[in-house]
Amino acid sequence: MLARRSFIGGMTASIAALAASPLAASPLAKVKELGVLRVAVYKDNRPWSWNDTSDGSAGTLRGIDVDLARSVADTLGVRLDIVELMAGDDLAADLRNAVWRGGLLGFRPCDMMMHVPFDRQLMIQNDQVAILSPYYRESFAAACGPEIADCEAQVPQWRGHRMAAAIGSVPDNYLLGGFGGIFRSSVTHFNTGYDAVLALGTGQTEAAIATRAEVEAGLHDMKNPTLHARRHALEAMTSPGWDIAVAVKENSRSLGDAVEGIMAAMATDGRMAKLFAAHGVEWRPAISG
Repeated sequence: MLARRSFIGGMTASIAALAASPLAASPLAKVKELGVLRVAVYKDNRPWSWNDTSDGSAGTLRGIDVDLARSVADTLGVRLDIVELMAGDDLAADLRNAVWRGGLLGFRPCDMMMHVPFDRQLMIQNDQVAILSPYYRESFAAACGPEIADCEAQVPQWRGHRMAAAIGSVPDNYLLGGFGGIFRSSVTHFNTGYDAVLALGTGQTEAAIATRAEVEAGLHDMKNPTLHARRHALEAMTSPGWDIAVAVKENSRSLGDAVEGIMAAMATDGRMAKLFAAHGVEWRPAISG
């Protein structure tokens, strides 16, 4: 957003008229004028956002990020237009396609994008967007089936058991390259971490490593008492965790400020924790902000 300036002395009528014109309206004002908040969420990112076709229909977008976006739109008093974004080669491409330029295949840029890492280096490298309002602290976790008697044991003690992870993910690299490669021949790959956790319930695997949200949501959805989540952190895991935030255009900070206020209120009055719990995930506040 263009920096606000204070003028000492008389302000000409032409300047005042320009400031009041639609062209100079703030992005938040434009969202309210149009009555629509367009939000991008990732495709196939359960429990955050996914297309639910379980009722036999063409599908309905569901998930934590979908519900959060709807809460923001409702509070602003506008309609939610939520669209799926296919993850690109890197986050810079996702931010470019979803927020500030649009995709080459006609994907229109959105007012806001969900599920963006709140990372300072990412902010520096992508100065066309503002990353703000971190709303969850994510990390990696594990879940075990009944074949593993002690899910809290050191991970190398799980040697000989079948493991699962999303292909090409950090947990996948952790299993394939860690601990001298002892799990290399026993890893089954799935499209997502959530799918890897669900494989515990079908006997395809005996332990799964994914994000904590994927682990908790998968176990919640299966409701199988023989499956359980590991409570302790995974040793030798390179990532200590990260905060998840939203992104808006750099010149849309008025919208960003409004989103921050809405999410802060939701965190304070308990709505945030309730929204996450509806998907089987424990809300963990971001540590930055």
